[in-house]
Amino acid sequence: MKHRAIWAALSSLAIATCTTAMEKPEAGWIPLFDGKSLDGWKINESPDSVTVQDGAIVCKGERAHLFYVGPVASHEFKNFELKLDAMTTPGANSGVFFHTRFQETGWPTVGYEAQVNSSHGDWRRTGSLYDVADVRESPSKDNEWFHYHIMVLGKRIVLKVNGKTTVDYTEPDDLKPPAEKPERRLSRGTFALQVHPPADVAVYYKNIMVRPLPDTP
Repeated sequence: MKHRAIWAALSSLAIATCTTAMEKPEAGWIPLFDGKSLDGWKINESPDSVTVQDGAIVCKGERAHLFYVGPVASHEFKNFELKLDAMTTPGANSGVFFHTRFQETGWPTVGYEAQVNSSHGDWRRTGSLYDVADVRESPSKDNEWFHYHIMVLGKRIVLKVNGKTTVDYTEPDDLKPPAEKPERRLSRGTFALQVHPPADVAVYYKNIMVRPLPDTP
């Protein structure tokens, strides 16, 4: 009981102070993207759909997913904070997967997706925990950079856009994932950025950093 109480207190403190933590990258934050290359990342399906331009990852083209496979935590994260800046163009769609793993083709079936979508035809907007806790009104605008903060602590997932919480979700103990995504559950894994049709619009990512957190007792 004592360990659980300590962990609960640490979790509350981390969530309450996450905005402050984001302003102090020296306090345990580790870059996952060097702003110049895709070192530490691996793309599936459509290699030409991801490029680096002007310090940002550009996702534009046929369907693809860019997985982090670098050395930080051996690309196996359980409890963590992830922060990044993203920008959509009109009609674009993307997402940030976590607790996932590399797969050669198809939409990721492992882990959860934090949606990135300001104006695409899919009504699930930026700030959604895709198909789990969805947001209908986008807190992001096309052609404007926004800040995404994703946190996992135990069974709890918190998503923030520009400092405002959009999702605070606790995975139930009796979770039953959908048949098409049997491993959509919290466990541990890596991150992935999505390239989603239409192929003529882009989503941009930069300043991608992670802060690993202690495992649940």
